[in-house]
Amino acid sequence: MRAMQIRELGGPEKLEAVELPDPEPGPGQVSVDVAAIGCNFADTLICRGKYQLRPELPFSPGSEVAGRIRALGAGVSGLVPGQRVMAQLGYGGYATVALADARRVHAIPDALSFEQAAAFGVAHQTSYLALVDRAALQPGETLLVHAAAGGVGLSAVQLGHALGARVIAIAGNDDKLALARRHGADEGLLSGTPDWHQEVQKLTGGRGADVIYDSVGGETTQLSTKCIAWGGRLLVIGFSSGEIPSLALNRVMLKHIAVMGVNLGGYHEHQPERLRDAMEQLFSLHTRGVAPEIGGRYPLERAADALAELAARRTTGKLVLLP
Repeated sequence: MRAMQIRELGGPEKLEAVELPDPEPGPGQVSVDVAAIGCNFADTLICRGKYQLRPELPFSPGSEVAGRIRALGAGVSGLVPGQRVMAQLGYGGYATVALADARRVHAIPDALSFEQAAAFGVAHQTSYLALVDRAALQPGETLLVHAAAGGVGLSAVQLGHALGARVIAIAGNDDKLALARRHGADEGLLSGTPDWHQEVQKLTGGRGADVIYDSVGGETTQLSTKCIAWGGRLLVIGFSSGEIPSLALNRVMLKHIAVMGVNLGGYHEHQPERLRDAMEQLFSLHTRGVAPEIGGRYPLERAADALAELAARRTTGKLVLLP
């Protein structure tokens, strides 16, 4: 098989194309002939050794793929060779053949292309579980989404709209805001505006946002506590700014804020049944127009270029690699 490997920790430029033997699935595993690979910001972190998961070198990044089942390991039931599936991995997805825990493999409906399936899992599951499980977003509430034109942010915009919320999108430029509006945002603000948090207050009549979806961290998180409603829910999704913030807990207390972490990997370990239910709900929402925005397609050998764009925050929607 062909794969893009990291032999030395560092930036995307450290990825190398290699030829490796086709892997055989062990007990409880499935091998997948990969048709499409979803790129995530976490892929840039794992290459640098800055992610919570630190595989032994050499390794291939990549946490989500779509394709057809190649072979089943011992003890696997409910799946068959040739079946169209999407799979979530810890790593190893940047390859033409990937191994996955059978419990993390989902059959995909015919209406979902391999490209869409590869881009659908991580981002949309994260947003669904954040907004439904954690924040219990209600129709008529206001949802504020940071980095709203990226893969994760755009999925939150789509789902917030589908759940009946008023969505305020924050993004880096007018084109990104226009994209967020096309996917259901009601209002848009530029992240570079110094007083964006005051603009949120104006848009909400001084009340603030009921739910804030924050994948940025740093100062963005601090300022979010200034424009969140009393009793609001702050969703901590990630830290794409590279800065992990420290919250002013007096504001958390005075505003009665609930700060909620969202860790998709933790669901695999602690509540795998919720992941499967979330995916089924998302498949149903797909029939109503909820679908990933494919912002760019790259051949597998250009994975470094895709990750460089992602790390520089020059992308919109999800990027996919095509073996």
